[in-house]
Amino acid sequence: MEAPLAERIRPQNLEDYVSQAHLIGPNGSLTNQITKGIIPSLILWGPPGTGKTTLAQIIAQESKRPFYILSAINSGVKDIRDVIEKAKQSGGLFTAKNPILFIDEIHRFSKSQQDSLLAAVEKGWITLIGATTENPSFEVIPALLSRCQVYILNAFTKIDLEALLQRALKKDAYLLTKNIILKETEALLRLSGGDGRKLLNIFELVINASAEEEIVITNDRVFALVQQNTVLYDKSGEQHYDIVSAFIKSIRGSDPNGAVYWLARMIEGGEDVKFIARRMLILSSEDIGLANPTAFIMANNTFQAVATIGYPESRIILSQCAIYLATSPKSNASYLAIGSAQQLVKQTGDLSVPIHLRNAPTKLMKELGYGDEYKYSHDYQNNFAEQEYLPESIRNTPLYTPGINSRENTTRDFLKNRWKEKYGY
Repeated sequence: MEAPLAERIRPQNLEDYVSQAHLIGPNGSLTNQITKGIIPSLILWGPPGTGKTTLAQIIAQESKRPFYILSAINSGVKDIRDVIEKAKQSGGLFTAKNPILFIDEIHRFSKSQQDSLLAAVEKGWITLIGATTENPSFEVIPALLSRCQVYILNAFTKIDLEALLQRALKKDAYLLTKNIILKETEALLRLSGGDGRKLLNIFELVINASAEEEIVITNDRVFALVQQNTVLYDKSGEQHYDIVSAFIKSIRGSDPNGAVYWLARMIEGGEDVKFIARRMLILSSEDIGLANPTAFIMANNTFQAVATIGYPESRIILSQCAIYLATSPKSNASYLAIGSAQQLVKQTGDLSVPIHLRNAPTKLMKELGYGDEYKYSHDYQNNFAEQEYLPESIRNTPLYTPGINSRENTTRDFLKNRWKEKYGY
């Protein structure tokens, strides 16, 4: 029983595959392609433990193609070229047997490594399947991304996770030797976070820690064992989203100590520096915004810097930025404003642009009055002329409310002097 439970019960065919019905269900977007063996190069994007590797292996098996696998963590350009050379010898553009090259964590490949795949994908020497937990729009070079179809895998639902547990109990030879009673599953499901592999790791941990003949799984038992054995299942990356959530919430809560601690956890776990920096860039706008616009500049410069420098020096830059953001005044006014505006658009539809705000590039448009009565602000005192900027049916609707902080208090005074009667500032 050397292999972990998740590996021992890894599905070998589509019938055993749990979840992702939108991809491989009866009407799934990949089902017909897999059945016919007509597989394009593709990127599988989704959280950890959602079956990306398994799906790639099943695709290769169902289409009866040679299957090569590389990990972006420990493979270089030479490894890629070696696989491509083997692929060129075993298949090609005009055969259904051209090999599948599966690259796990493709987002960790550098630009040069991704560039080395282009010709092989373009000429059909290989069918590329890349797996990533990161948005491929950010992490996969445009030239490679344009040659691939992107398919999104979702975190497992409660039903999926429960089905996975039942499958383990029925399929795994070792578990079949045990008398296991699943009395309660809420703790297992909650701790998994929608990660199927993590669920099975925790489940196996609880089983292996039990010496009695009848093993009764309860919530209290699971929580107690997990707290004692966190290191056993908390492999690098498995608490990816939980830890970054704690990191972001610490910054949002203005606690630099919590921010630096969770940052250290991510660094020690080998987290991608760009992933950390990107999350801070988002936060700088969502949670600080107009309370301190410099925070966005700081976060953006941090992202650019760490993308160039990498570890270990990037840890200092990330720490500096995290502390700066944590100790900055906070405002989510911009976040709330665009949310309110989008909701209003959904409710009211495509309202007409007021005629005085319309562009008039042609003679006919000018004759129709486009742009008439528009007041050019710079022609008026204090560069301001009161006029309507919203469609008639939603006029006087306030969407932006300044936050309570020194900078936005100044903004509120600015708006009050101009729009107090109209928007109620």
